[in-house]
Amino acid sequence: MTHDSVSVASMEDGHAEQVLAIYAEGIAGGDATFETQLPSWAGFRAGRRPDLSFVALDGSGRMLGWVACSAVSGRAAYAGVVEHSVYVRSDSRGRGVGALLLDALLEAADRGGIWTVQSSLFPTNAASLALHAGAGFRIVGTRERIARQHGRWRDTVLVERRSPTVD
Repeated sequence: MTHDSVSVASMEDGHAEQVLAIYAEGIAGGDATFETQLPSWAGFRAGRRPDLSFVALDGSGRMLGWVACSAVSGRAAYAGVVEHSVYVRSDSRGRGVGALLLDALLEAADRGGIWTVQSSLFPTNAASLALHAGAGFRIVGTRERIARQHGRWRDTVLVERRSPTVD
């Protein structure tokens, strides 16, 4: 998938350094994840589905963002439900990179029999909320005081997108 000299490709081990650098930006910003420490590459990849993990690259191979999914449960009843994360490097935001990544993810999810793609977002992350609304996600609800970050309680907004093709 290509858009304005940005291409989307499957996430590979060769992308590790750039994926983790973008993730580190998200951690440092404090409004994208509860994580406070950058994991190792093995730790990052553990539990994430390779078939639902993508990167956005510019014409020179510089990574602009990534999206990755994990199963929400090992139970058979939830086999078609995944939770995703999408991150765009700070100097590439507002260029449609996040939308391109979500489009690639949702197309692959539909082809792969995934009926629900969900995520938990901080209510203060207006850009992510708008990105997800534009991609067809709906707000399911707010989980109040769900976890602590840096010693303070944080809420999350649960969003989901149901597949229009998976029955």
